[in-house]
Amino acid sequence: MPRRVLDAHPVRALEDWMAAEGGRGVARAWESKPDDLIATISASGLRGRGGAGFPTGTKWATVRANHAADLPSTVVVNGAEGEPGSYKDRSILLANPYRVIEGALIAAAAVGADQVVLALKSSAPDVVARVRQAIEEMGAAGWFQRVAVDVVVGPEHYLYGEETALLEVIDGREPFPRIAPPWRRGLADVGDDTALAARVELAGDDGATEVPPALVNNVETIANVPGIIVNGPAWFREVGTDESPGTLVVTVSGGSARAGVAELPMGITMRDAIDLVGGGARTGKVVGVLPGVSSPIVTAADLDVPLTYEDLARLGSGMGAGALMVIDEDVDPIALAQGVSRFLAVESCGQCRPCKQDGIEIASILERALSSAPAGRDRTELDSRLASITVGARCSLATQHQTVVGSILAAFPGAWERHAEAGAAPATPVQIAEIARIDDDEAVLDAGQATKQPDWSHHDTDSGAAPADRIDQRADAQMGLAAEDAVER
Repeated sequence: MPRRVLDAHPVRALEDWMAAEGGRGVARAWESKPDDLIATISASGLRGRGGAGFPTGTKWATVRANHAADLPSTVVVNGAEGEPGSYKDRSILLANPYRVIEGALIAAAAVGADQVVLALKSSAPDVVARVRQAIEEMGAAGWFQRVAVDVVVGPEHYLYGEETALLEVIDGREPFPRIAPPWRRGLADVGDDTALAARVELAGDDGATEVPPALVNNVETIANVPGIIVNGPAWFREVGTDESPGTLVVTVSGGSARAGVAELPMGITMRDAIDLVGGGARTGKVVGVLPGVSSPIVTAADLDVPLTYEDLARLGSGMGAGALMVIDEDVDPIALAQGVSRFLAVESCGQCRPCKQDGIEIASILERALSSAPAGRDRTELDSRLASITVGARCSLATQHQTVVGSILAAFPGAWERHAEAGAAPATPVQIAEIARIDDDEAVLDAGQATKQPDWSHHDTDSGAAPADRIDQRADAQMGLAAEDAVER
């Protein structure tokens, strides 16, 4: 199997990275024209490995074309990995942070940035320590004379990984998605005030902010960059498919015999990936796979789908972050749907009311179905809430809730009816949470998710207020004070 971004053995020191291929990519980048670097990445066919699969070269070209006149851009490495079932970005950073930092420096040369920010999560202190150690080594060795490199440690929340929310955190605000081009870096006139930022929309390209654009790329995406610049686009395309070239770092967990992370060639079938990395089903057979909670379920009939963006899209699902959450025969589909629904309902920020309120109700209906025979109106209400949850949504979380839960119900049409039968045994919801670590081939889930309330607290009871309610209240208060000042004047 190819080893391009996930080193077989941890690279413990900068000198070890330099003894391999370290430093050659950034040296070539500093000698190259930015447009040539972007052309090389575009020719490689590299696509974003964070979920959407957007062409990396196109993204770089967009940021460069929309640069601010007086201020340089920023390169942001999205290491806020929180997709349930994914542990690949943390694995890459723990194995070799030097490769990722070098890739970010090359990206900075391409888009004209003078700063690199690695956005990491407070729930992964081992990763934060490893990256900071690498930055200290590289800084002492003179790597950062042209570009400053820093780390921002953000909150535990799932939405921190969404691009606009990530930029909000870097600018000192809360992880609430914004209606803005993802490459826009914050809002020049609100500073660290989340309440005011929530009232501003930047949906267009024309003059909305003086703050320069930011290039945001996922850890795995950036880790591919040094190899492409050193070895060329044709080398990168030696594995994978024409539309999805290169390798993919997958995480296999859930109902698999073991949990693990591995780098595989794009185009390998989902079935083969599960067998190679996870050892097949834990019990019985695989009845389905969830690509995290970002895309609809892949059923047993489609396990031979190649792991490519185009093949999964044709199937009506998606690659996501390469998280393969295996569903074996022991899993109750309604319990699985409830676990997914609760996770997304809790993690919704509540800026879009249907996303939060419908999400909480969907999770409640599914929980009732597990504990007692659901009433006929429950299914009608469930379908109605799934239909309305996306109204006014400003990010993809509501759509994920709708499509993933809906796909589970559709894939197992008899599951609801079995719970509706008289005397049906109650079932326990499936815990859906971020992987905290993998120990001895076992995925250990974040224990905090079980106690996290929809208001994002860990209190015994939920306050009933969405996380966004507090910023709305603060914004209203500020607007009221401003109006009073105007009257006094």
